[in-house]
Amino acid sequence: MPVQMQLARIIISEISDNQVIYLQEVDGDREFPILIGIFEATSIDRRVKGEYTPPRPLTHDLIVSVAQSLGATLDRVVISDLKEHTYFAKLILKRDGEVVEIDARPSDAIAIAVTVEPHIPIYVSEDVLQEACK
Repeated sequence: MPVQMQLARIIISEISDNQVIYLQEVDGDREFPILIGIFEATSIDRRVKGEYTPPRPLTHDLIVSVAQSLGATLDRVVISDLKEHTYFAKLILKRDGEVVEIDARPSDAIAIAVTVEPHIPIYVSEDVLQEACK
């Protein structure tokens, strides 16, 4: 059963190629980091803080707009797997009563989750959470 998580911290470093986001269990104490790229970290940070509205749509805005234009509702993000230190995620959409799962990098899926208003929930499978929190 997937566990609902929340974005706990975003760490952006100008001297490193890898940035870090921390997800924390909504109704618990477990927390774990995910290394992401600077573009995704900046996008997530700006959306969470509400500091910046781009004059033109950025990639994550475009994805949200395309989904909505096609009549889909962005429902949730699920970080579904962890293989060889790499996380895998799915963006879950609903359209005409059908559930559509789209493979995504966790960083992109989370950036999309915080681009949608209201933000969509982030879940992590229990197996991934147990492995990540070792």
